[in-house]
Amino acid sequence: MTSFETAVARVLKELCPGEVVTYGEVAAEAGFPSAHRAVGRFLRNNEGYPWWRVVTSNGRLVPGHEAEQTSKLKIEGVQVRDGRVVA
Repeated sequence: MTSFETAVARVLKELCPGEVVTYGEVAAEAGFPSAHRAVGRFLRNNEGYPWWRVVTSNGRLVPGHEAEQTSKLKIEGVQVRDGRVVA
């Protein structure tokens, strides 16, 4: 894995159930603050990471996977309404 991938994997592994972050927050915490889209690519291409805990900057869920993401987040106690995480 590249240094970027290793850093992103570390951030994702540290997320606790019920914790929701944005792609940008993951990128910044990994040390690559402008790489939010690359975080999305990483999640799309790597299984085994809690992708459902990552949302867009305005709380939108992953397009095309809203039902599955909603289900996983609700199990963890996160409120979702109209395709967005409720703050």
